[in-house]
Amino acid sequence: MSETAELTKQTEEVLATSDERDAQKGKYMTFKSGNEYYGLKIQYVNEVIQIQAITEIPETEDYIKGLINLRGKVIPVIDVRLRFQQEPFEYDDRTCIIVISVKSMLIGLIVEKIAEVVEIKEDNILPPPTISRADKVHHKYVYGIGKVGDSVKLLLDPDKLLNDEELSAVEQVNDVNEEEER
Repeated sequence: MSETAELTKQTEEVLATSDERDAQKGKYMTFKSGNEYYGLKIQYVNEVIQIQAITEIPETEDYIKGLINLRGKVIPVIDVRLRFQQEPFEYDDRTCIIVISVKSMLIGLIVEKIAEVVEIKEDNILPPPTISRADKVHHKYVYGIGKVGDSVKLLLDPDKLLNDEELSAVEQVNDVNEEEER
């Protein structure tokens, strides 16, 4: 079984066994972007899929890679590395799309590779440090630093990955999906 398939299975198990919020509390899907590891609260994660054909949207930010068709739903996807102003990377067989739900909308996050699903207790989460103004810009998406063993994970606030203008474009895509379902 591939690494991606195994982690997808782990995610599905966590999501399937966690009808109650308590079971999800403290669980994070972690992934690699550049030299850092990031975490998303598992409650935002709908599923993890392998990279697939992306239809580009003209005149959008470079990190908004385009749209994918996932079982009849059109979902916008963003490249996390480009969103964080890191060097672009070549997509390969480890590249995944984490489909998350933000403000009742589905968005795909293209990541280099999924790391693992981890539990991070509240007392192991620290606020992000602000050393310089550049840090504030980079960490506007990061709400905390999670300590996991000897390593740290930068914990993301999915609501801040897209600005208001981009969210309204995503809402339009989601409105089209809802119209087609009727």
